[in-house]
Amino acid sequence: MIDVISSGLFSTIQDLGRYNYECFGVPRSGNMDKFSGLLCNRILKNKDNCGVMEITMTGPKLKFRINTYICISGADMSPKINENHIKMDSVHKIKKGEILSFGKLNFGYRSYLAVKGGFLTKKILDSRSMFYPVTNEQKIKKGDEIYINSFNEDENFIQNFSYNYNNHFEQKIIYAYKGPEYCKLSQEQIKLLTSMEFTISNSNNRMAYQLNELLKNNIKPIITSLVLTGTVQLTPSGKLIILMRDNQTCGGYPRILQLNEESVNRLSQKHSGKKIKFQIIDY
Repeated sequence: MIDVISSGLFSTIQDLGRYNYECFGVPRSGNMDKFSGLLCNRILKNKDNCGVMEITMTGPKLKFRINTYICISGADMSPKINENHIKMDSVHKIKKGEILSFGKLNFGYRSYLAVKGGFLTKKILDSRSMFYPVTNEQKIKKGDEIYINSFNEDENFIQNFSYNYNNHFEQKIIYAYKGPEYCKLSQEQIKLLTSMEFTISNSNNRMAYQLNELLKNNIKPIITSLVLTGTVQLTPSGKLIILMRDNQTCGGYPRILQLNEESVNRLSQKHSGKKIKFQIIDY
């Protein structure tokens, strides 16, 4: 069991998502940055779909009632056990009564906390991913109690894992395929779309990221059609909207681009004011 002393800005339990329910209008949800969510689970030798805690911008304060092992990947929010700083992407034994907390955000936007065996919240529609009203709660709250299993035995965990931090957290390039309505863009629009740097606006969350700069638009709205995580929509006002993990399943704005999985993960680690640049890739 874990006691939530404080919840941070926006902390949720997520896994790989809720599949095969889009036909009912249910978003897939799941880890915004699937790479980092998978990484902390794999370092702990958990199953890929074990529930992890997704932590946005500021971290929670958690008291552990049992012994276990933890790993934190993704954004570096200066994690500490009992005020002692711990390394990212490494296994740490945490004992009954110890407190995990977070401090300064050094890079990234979303951090992922895995515990050995995964968080044991209720599965709804085959997933533990929090998404209101599919789940009763939208996010973790102060005073919550979260079930986990106790682990005491030492294990040969994966250690010293490294990857290109600059590429995942600092790279501006966002790779995208041509969307179904890309062909309706003018040559001038295409030139602007692929040459400009766009700024992430204050309107960014698990449902969608909006960009500040406008792309002049004279494309007519389309008949409501399928949209996916990573779909880039162009509104009548010229606003670009990038759909994320909690996106709706259909929409009527032209779908001019479709981000690949790597770029959805990369984008999820960027916050307001960060710059991105689209690069078109082939299927």
